[in-house]
Amino acid sequence: MKIAFFDTKPYDKPSFDKYGKEYGIDFKYFETKLNEDTVELAHGYDGVCVFVNDTVNAAVIDRLEEMNVRMLALRCAGFNNVDMKHAFGRLHVFRVPAYSPYAVAEHTMALLLASIRRIHKAYIRSRDFNFSLSGLTGFDLHGKTVGVIGTGKIGRVFVDICRGFGMNVLAFDKYPAEGLDNGDTIRYTDLEELFAKSDIISLHCPLTDETHHIIDEEAIEKCKKGVVILNTSRGALVDAQALLEGIKSRKIGAACLDVYEEESDLFFEDNSGHILDDDILARLISMPNVIVTSHQAFLTQEALENIAETTVRNLSVFSTTGQCENELCYRGGTAKDCKDGKCF
Repeated sequence: MKIAFFDTKPYDKPSFDKYGKEYGIDFKYFETKLNEDTVELAHGYDGVCVFVNDTVNAAVIDRLEEMNVRMLALRCAGFNNVDMKHAFGRLHVFRVPAYSPYAVAEHTMALLLASIRRIHKAYIRSRDFNFSLSGLTGFDLHGKTVGVIGTGKIGRVFVDICRGFGMNVLAFDKYPAEGLDNGDTIRYTDLEELFAKSDIISLHCPLTDETHHIIDEEAIEKCKKGVVILNTSRGALVDAQALLEGIKSRKIGAACLDVYEEESDLFFEDNSGHILDDDILARLISMPNVIVTSHQAFLTQEALENIAETTVRNLSVFSTTGQCENELCYRGGTAKDCKDGKCF
């Protein structure tokens, strides 16, 4: 089986080569992202393997179908970059529903700790032998209230970490996790209470029509003054302009972002020699109470191994049996998770 692998980075190859050899799958690595201009590179391949910033819109899907490329393997959990409605009946779409929830949850806590204890500032100062403590005062996490939006695997791990610090948790999820709410230190509530009472808000939900800009101007207005916003999930969960205005008005005390709404042409690339055209991102990065990392929360050895193994197994199992438990949409069929041509 031959698979065209798009948006390749050096850290992708070792794990995919390892499992590809084990399962008899030959990967052709392309550094370019998949989009309407590059889709022709997939000609002659059985499938394509893509990541979060590849563009799999209707035009790309149609061209893949014309070239008899049958499989689309997402090496990630999210699929908001795929036109799933259009893919229905045209492509077999697989994803990696879980890899290492610890990787993302731990990175979220690392960002929070770096922010509130001013680790990033202290590091820069000490490199210049400036050991002054002025301006480095932080605050304890113990006893603070964290609002966790999304209690899937990653959200629940983050809740566990927060409880280890002695924090109280307010959780929100359309589908609450059974047994998580203990009626005391961990409690499900609505967004109104979560916004009003949380000292820290962390996003761990998928990007859907319902969650798009779940943190917007209206939501920020409902928050406590000085709230810390964490987003290691999907960029468009946060209205970047509203976030910027919230920071400028001092309503938001700090923001830690591993994802950004318009990241697709910026993140994962070295742009240090270029002028940044995105004025909002440039302003956010320039602010002393904002930390931005470039979508690296997933990037651990364990997660990379899990992603590669699951992706390769998805392709192999489907090729052998015609079915895959991690398929989002059956090509020319009806999947249990599809209704009226829509997959979710």
